[in-house]
Amino acid sequence: MLAGKHILLIIGGGIAAYKALELIRRLQDQGASVAPVLTKAGEEFVTPLSVSALAGAPVHRDLFDLTAEAEMGHIQLSRSADLVVVAPATADLVAKMAQGLANDLASTLLLATDTPVLVAPAMNVRMWEHAATQRNIATLKADGIRFVGPNAGGMACGEFGPGRMAEPDEIVAAVAAEFRDGPLSGKRIVVTSGPTHEPIDPVRYIANSSSGAQGTAVARALRDLGAEVVFVTGPATVRPPEGVEVVPVESALEMQAAVEAALPADAAVFAAAVADWRVASASDRKLKKSKDGLPTLEFAENPDILKTVSHMTANRPGLVVGFAAETNDVVDNATAKRLRKGCDWIVANDVSPATGIMGGSENAVILITDTGAEEWPRMAKQEVAGKLANRIAAALDS
Repeated sequence: MLAGKHILLIIGGGIAAYKALELIRRLQDQGASVAPVLTKAGEEFVTPLSVSALAGAPVHRDLFDLTAEAEMGHIQLSRSADLVVVAPATADLVAKMAQGLANDLASTLLLATDTPVLVAPAMNVRMWEHAATQRNIATLKADGIRFVGPNAGGMACGEFGPGRMAEPDEIVAAVAAEFRDGPLSGKRIVVTSGPTHEPIDPVRYIANSSSGAQGTAVARALRDLGAEVVFVTGPATVRPPEGVEVVPVESALEMQAAVEAALPADAAVFAAAVADWRVASASDRKLKKSKDGLPTLEFAENPDILKTVSHMTANRPGLVVGFAAETNDVVDNATAKRLRKGCDWIVANDVSPATGIMGGSENAVILITDTGAEEWPRMAKQEVAGKLANRIAAALDS
């Protein structure tokens, strides 16, 4: 998958540095060669000897290595790789990148390189959520820096939340995605998936039923054709695909904000099962049973994300694809939905209990476009996704 590729791996100083050792092995398993750069802080967590032994190459550590610098080694090192990977990327290293600082070997390499850069952040959840870090991340993304992770979970400091470095397999998948040269290379596509959860109180919510399987399959298929995929997902039961930018959300309002933040894009695929309503005033305390009877819930209508994006005058994707889960009159209802929403295509399916499609591994869809309805045979959801991804690639190329 990565045969002949040369990866420059910069290992920052954080507890997640131990994962870099496994990352080296996984990259080599895929045929890549790895040139490691270890920061001073990184040496506090992994030794140069262990990194060098796994990489089968010398570890670069010092900007003022006189032997290498006689030939401007830091410049050559920064430009000889096919991809620069920073894992873990600490808050400090991310800040240096965003501000263009160059006071050690790692930051100098990153400033001097004209090679694509992939960053795997790893830091305490408070550091990740801090406004300064988020400003730096936004700056780097605007500069074209790619990101994988961070994931949410427990941390060495005992806190829980986003900030865990992506797992080695996820990083390898993201690396592989950088070298895909498919028909969607250079295209940015937003995909929504999963349900949304609309809170009633801190422990209860209303939601549509969705595993996220079909949306995940679509994102994976688009990725495999070379697209840069932004995957906005509600709390699905299916794990998000690797090698895409994952944006986790809970509610419809959060999903709308995430989609709008991901634009502009060449295409958008709305496979999420967004709840139509939310509780107007969700309680901040658990609702208790009362002798006065059942609580009264007042509902408000959620934003129609598909319709909103379809009718944008600025930043509207060139192709907008919606999904329609129907239980009767599938073609008629889906055709009407396409016109009502203003999207280009609708992927419709019958989710009646008798079909076994909802929550199953297969799907049977009808593609609704301005030229009519095209029925596809029942097949695995990944096959449906592959066929849809190829259609999208053909449409964007026309």
